[in-house]
Amino acid sequence: MKKFLKKGGILLSALALSASIFVLPVAASTSTLIPTVSTTVKDLSVSSYSSVPILYQGKALPFKAKLIGGVSYVPLRAFFNALYPEASVTYNAKTKTATVNGPSLSLSASVGSSVLYANGRCFYSASPIVILSDGSLYLPIRSATASLSLSLVWQDSPRQITLKGTQKPVSDAASFYNSEDLYWLSRIISAESRGEPLIGQIAVGNVVLNRVRSKDYPSTVKAVVFDRKHGVQFSPIIDGSIYNTPSASAITAAKICLEGYTVSEKILFFYAPKVIPTCWISRNRPYAFTIANHKFYN
Repeated sequence: MKKFLKKGGILLSALALSASIFVLPVAASTSTLIPTVSTTVKDLSVSSYSSVPILYQGKALPFKAKLIGGVSYVPLRAFFNALYPEASVTYNAKTKTATVNGPSLSLSASVGSSVLYANGRCFYSASPIVILSDGSLYLPIRSATASLSLSLVWQDSPRQITLKGTQKPVSDAASFYNSEDLYWLSRIISAESRGEPLIGQIAVGNVVLNRVRSKDYPSTVKAVVFDRKHGVQFSPIIDGSIYNTPSASAITAAKICLEGYTVSEKILFFYAPKVIPTCWISRNRPYAFTIANHKFYN
């Protein structure tokens, strides 16, 4: 993750911005709407979904993926029984949470959640974890494969999925995430977007990391957060909330961002119209989309 962070990005608060801040030339404005993330799947029967064969090491796995709304899902128990049989799979019906425990692997998946937790890491999918009418819990395949360090290749004709790599549990959070980057990214996300939906908190983190990648901003998360090149960039630096303990959802959002998930690689600014009715950002930057109480701009 350290390589990614050196390319990084950052986030901007509107509360501390002033009209005197230097504004870069902008392109024509475009508008994109972030869709509402569903937490349920209308399931009439499993047979109503397209089944997609999955190949690994030249052989077909003993189960198929289900194509639901353009997203391939795999049955959790069958997936781990086939690819990591050393692990045990249990399910808590009360919490609707499946756990997978084995050598070097601790994983949990909750129905309705868009996040798969594996070894302290967070893998996000815009499509939630579901139980289909066959009674099995299904995961978006990209989250499932990521937990075992596998990648995949989709083939249209004939339709099939091929898994690549050697299956092994992902490295744990402590060894994967840069501790300083996670520390400051989770705090700025929490301070700027506490109470926002997870996808909105992720977008705030994307702004920060997009700035890290940009030649116009500092190259580390901490430096972006405390950047004063054009004045204080984030209001939490002024009011001190940047030092507050981050919420659990902000830590999750920060980890998702550091895994490389992005809502947009272009957004560099945001502000909350309910807090600041008018802002120089809306007059000078291309509008991208709105998520809950924040408007984002490129």
